[in-house]
Amino acid sequence: VNSNSNSNSTTEFIMFRLSLLISLLSSSSFVVVSSFGVVPSSTSSSSSSRRQVLEQVSAAFGGALVLTGQIPSLSSAQAATTIDEETPRVLTRMGGLLEKYQDTNRGWTIMAPSGWNKFEGEVGAYDVKWQDLVDPKDNIKVSSTPVKSTTTSIDILGDVQQLGENLASKRNAKLIIATERLTEGILFYFFDFQINDGTHQLLQLCVNKGRIWSLDTNTIEKRWGKRKELYYNVVGSFMPKLN
Repeated sequence: VNSNSNSNSTTEFIMFRLSLLISLLSSSSFVVVSSFGVVPSSTSSSSSSRRQVLEQVSAAFGGALVLTGQIPSLSSAQAATTIDEETPRVLTRMGGLLEKYQDTNRGWTIMAPSGWNKFEGEVGAYDVKWQDLVDPKDNIKVSSTPVKSTTTSIDILGDVQQLGENLASKRNAKLIIATERLTEGILFYFFDFQINDGTHQLLQLCVNKGRIWSLDTNTIEKRWGKRKELYYNVVGSFMPKLN
């Protein structure tokens, strides 16, 4: 595998995680526009919890970002929204295109592409990455960031549609889908992006075992039609716990 391609991919992903963090902040220091709305930080325990989450995510970037000012808050309508119906986890092997992978140390499982190169964690970038043998632009990455044990759901980051629009705006991308699902008691946020650099990306976020888990799949737009089914099955198979 070309080392320059690996280096570029790592840099791009670090910048993506930084973009994800910045899009979640509403701070006088950064003057980030948020669609969540703002309430005084001293009046909301939810706001305090979100600040703690974001501070710990910030620490993953070496403390490069300092949180000041106010943190966006969930509206009462958003806070009351719950999903009652469970969506089953995807377990298909797609005729051998996917194979089960378990990370027993960190405690998660996924159906990963068979025959792709696999790379173990790179600090600040990913925990595990799979990359197509022919084109490194086709890749899948799993990463995680610790949060306080009292943070138990990804909905602490707000409404899934508004979060998706913020992420798309920060990344110069078109948001195709923003949706949520409940699988085995865990709430997942899912996003489908067309990025203006010609990349098509799926992003999934969830919280479990005191960590925010991020899974992203990437390909070039002209190959999206061929990768769509495989990538959707990979995303639907991820579970941040072992059964």
